[in-house]
Amino acid sequence: MNTELTHLDETGSARMVDVGHKPDSERVAIAKCEVVMQPETLRLIEEGTLKKGDLYTVAQIAGILAAKRTSELIPLCHPLTLTHIAVELSPVPDLPGVCIKATVRTIGKTGVEIEALTAVSVAALTVYDMAKAVDKTMRIQNIRLVEKHGGLSGDVINENEIEGLSI
Repeated sequence: MNTELTHLDETGSARMVDVGHKPDSERVAIAKCEVVMQPETLRLIEEGTLKKGDLYTVAQIAGILAAKRTSELIPLCHPLTLTHIAVELSPVPDLPGVCIKATVRTIGKTGVEIEALTAVSVAALTVYDMAKAVDKTMRIQNIRLVEKHGGLSGDVINENEIEGLSI
């Protein structure tokens, strides 16, 4: 584990990391989170009867837009040209709630972990916004990096997936 904070210069001041010397490589990051809710709320989402409309599509688009605009939200994050963004929302009756997964890709000098994490965060906030009229007890939880690939630091796998389930 690297114990050096790269966003601080030698005097301790915040800085944007200079990645100009790094080679371009394919970078991939996968992030996940969950929105826990009442079973009745999940039923309304699945039936598509929320007053604000199709929660899954709106949250998916919100997550994609958030990934694209991450550098505008996170001050020291590099603006990146993203080559792929996928945001998937799945109902999980046993939770009960919705699992959100974002996969982000680029070819560049720096990774896309923050973009993937931003995508799931904003998608989760959108789920909350769209369902809050019927459920004020919802909880956004467990925002995490699942995997990252590429770059000088190599691969990181924090969770393995078997048949769509995290273990």
